[in-house]
Amino acid sequence: MKPLTVLLAILAFAGCRAGAQNPKPAGNGTSDEKVKAFLEKREGTWRDLNVPRVDGQELYNIIIKNGYTKALEIGTSTGYSSIWIAWALSKTGGKLITVEIDEERYREALANFREAGLESTIDARLADAHTLVPALPGPFDFVFSDADKDWYTKYFLAVEPKLASGGCFTAHNIMAGRGYGGTAEFYEYIKSLPNYETHLFSQGGGISISYKK
Repeated sequence: MKPLTVLLAILAFAGCRAGAQNPKPAGNGTSDEKVKAFLEKREGTWRDLNVPRVDGQELYNIIIKNGYTKALEIGTSTGYSSIWIAWALSKTGGKLITVEIDEERYREALANFREAGLESTIDARLADAHTLVPALPGPFDFVFSDADKDWYTKYFLAVEPKLASGGCFTAHNIMAGRGYGGTAEFYEYIKSLPNYETHLFSQGGGISISYKK
């Protein structure tokens, strides 16, 4: 074998080993640094029905842990929870559909998604979730409900047939024994379902986390 051929073979072998040792992550290549910089810049400024940081982190953790890729958010507000969800999905190669009825909040959310560098991972819809959610074809493996609280059970019933086995339905502002607009009643209902395993994450605003068996 000629010396040049031997050298090329050695370099090719080294390149293969480097690729095996440093595999590229799944996802759309969203920069962690860009998302982190955006969240740090906006720390303490999120109002208008957004979740606390600890809840956003928990949603992120659930998606990463389970490798979910098909997510639905009911109630975008100005996009804080959407950003945590989409950030996780950018790593799993997934996509988020998020629904908001208020146009001003929707427009602000779109600007936030662009600034965070996550717009390609998010399909934001300006719509009434009462009509859009039942019409969405699915399937989904992760759902976060944070819209009108007295509609939680109806949202769940609309989405449940489209939720994959092993998928997760989460809902915000849940407090055991009490809650906003009937969320405690929703929590008791979903806990009673034999084909769901439900627990409460109570460190922030209260998230019910229900896995479909």
